[in-house]
Amino acid sequence: MSESEQPHVVIVRERGGNVAAIPHGGFRRAEHGVLAVEMLRHAGFIDDHSPRTRQYRLHWDMGREYERRQATSAAKMLTAAGFRVDLDPTLDTDRLTTPSDPTGQHVLGQQLLRLTDQLAAARSPAEAADLAEHVLDPNDGVLVRLSQFFETAVEVVRDVGADDGWEVADTFEAAAEALTTISDDLDETAAELRSLGSGDVAPGWRAQVTGYYATAPARAAAPPSGEARPAVNPVPSPGRIPPRSR
Repeated sequence: MSESEQPHVVIVRERGGNVAAIPHGGFRRAEHGVLAVEMLRHAGFIDDHSPRTRQYRLHWDMGREYERRQATSAAKMLTAAGFRVDLDPTLDTDRLTTPSDPTGQHVLGQQLLRLTDQLAAARSPAEAADLAEHVLDPNDGVLVRLSQFFETAVEVVRDVGADDGWEVADTFEAAAEALTTISDDLDETAAELRSLGSGDVAPGWRAQVTGYYATAPARAAAPPSGEARPAVNPVPSPGRIPPRSR
């Protein structure tokens, strides 16, 4: 990592449990340090210096949620002021987590999950089409980029030259071809989705289902399996007299 890419401050949870903000590089310069320290203190960090190190930490025993909230707040303020911040993923409240990814390491999957949530909340075909284009765009959509990813993976595996790597390369190649086919098949679907409606706000699907069941005619419940149905006396046809019983 070049010097221009290195963080000015690292905010991390240390082995002992402290949440510390550790200065690096330009953070230590006099013209930057005063502003940065003021932001850290505004977020609840206090001085925690030693003869060898100069760093800041949050108060003890304030709770994990407090620590995550204040660490994220400090990172946002510093970033807005032009500082490069390396924030521990476990302290980032903006990082989406799932049961299978509790620390939120798979950030690309998180972005797709957020996109899926936005699509589920879309209120018109036009809005849904705008979101779908993130996946379906033939030049920069997720599908075409995934195809390129697997094409690159094929080259990486083949460059290794291992005898048992050809099967892996073939699998990646098949995945790339399948994604390209899917992308081609769906090329026009975003535009088709956009044309489905006028863009007027429509009720959500839950409201539609509720409305349907509220207005649908009641149906007679079918008898349980094996239970005899009640006999129904036939209605005589007009002009025909039923026979007398003897």
